[in-house]
Amino acid sequence: MRMQYSADADILILILRETPPVNAISEPGGVIVSYDEAGEPVSIEFLNASKRQLIQPGETSLPIQM
Repeated sequence: MRMQYSADADILILILRETPPVNAISEPGGVIVSYDEAGEPVSIEFLNASKRQLIQPGETSLPIQM
């Protein structure tokens, strides 16, 4: 798994696998889940990530809360 953050768009993307997505579903709350041909999730996008305090622009790590 790897993480990408676009400061311009304020989108945090968790890439679960390096498979090209073929479908995406927008979930409530500004979350988009992309799926591969087998229906397995390949990425999760969080819109307005810094406003939701998921990441601070300029940070290179992501705190995990349980």
